[in-house]
Amino acid sequence: MRSFKNIREYFYWHYANIAMASAAVAAGHSKYNKVDFSVRSKLYKGLCLGTMHIRSLYDDEKIKLNSKSCCYCRSSENLSLDHLIAKSIGGEDTGDNLVYACRACNSQKNNQDLFVWYESKNEFPPINVVRRYMKLTFRWFETNDLLDCDIEDLTKYTKLYRIDLLPESYPAPDELRY
Repeated sequence: MRSFKNIREYFYWHYANIAMASAAVAAGHSKYNKVDFSVRSKLYKGLCLGTMHIRSLYDDEKIKLNSKSCCYCRSSENLSLDHLIAKSIGGEDTGDNLVYACRACNSQKNNQDLFVWYESKNEFPPINVVRRYMKLTFRWFETNDLLDCDIEDLTKYTKLYRIDLLPESYPAPDELRY
């Protein structure tokens, strides 16, 4: 496992991992290659140096609004809105935190953390959902001036957001879902 000096670096590494996985999926790769690892490396370095930034939720919103399907299972039946990060565990009651979910997934997930729920199902969450979750939690840590806290402090906040469960590795690109 990689070591980090603060929570900011931890987020940057995981965001760079998501970008690597997204790039591999977009390129149609069946496994990760040098180009994909280069995407991760360059983005992580740029984020740490401040020459690059985590993108806004704008692109994620476009995907959400155009999808008209459950973000968890892709069903288009019986859609409702779900708080990606449940209000009961600190999620905001804002449009950024709302996603389309079929009633079955909404009911099953209930107020569980995204990663806890997927772990219980023995599945890997769709990559767009992981990215949105990460951006929302990053914003919370940024707003509360916690990004530069020691990485050891991370466990203090896992009752709110299970960022300790952000994936260390990703399935092969051809096994990932958007």
